[in-house]
Amino acid sequence: MLIGFLILLVFQFAGELVVTLTGMPVPGPVVGMVFLLAALVVNGSVPHYLRVPGEALLKHLALLFVPAGVGLMTHFGLLKQDWLAILVALIVSTAVTIIVTALILNPSAKKLHKVAEDVSGGEGR
Repeated sequence: MLIGFLILLVFQFAGELVVTLTGMPVPGPVVGMVFLLAALVVNGSVPHYLRVPGEALLKHLALLFVPAGVGLMTHFGLLKQDWLAILVALIVSTAVTIIVTALILNPSAKKLHKVAEDVSGGEGR
């Protein structure tokens, strides 16, 4: 489990390093997560030594939102000042996420349904 945490921290550090060196306007941990995703895709599966700490972190995910909540309360004046821009960004980003998810999921679901029909020999009609 310790090795898994170390690997997660190495990917986070790599993301922070890339963001610092390039000046990208993206949080370092997000870039590190993309690196981790790429490594897992290349590997083809999630190794057990990485799955265990990942699941442990997911069990306590709510606790990881406490610092963000404190930050919101600390910078409430900025939120109050720019509430309209924040509201528009939230609505637009949510709508874009729903649309992109639907555009990706719909063909995938049709393909999966077709494969299931082929496997079952067309039964169920």
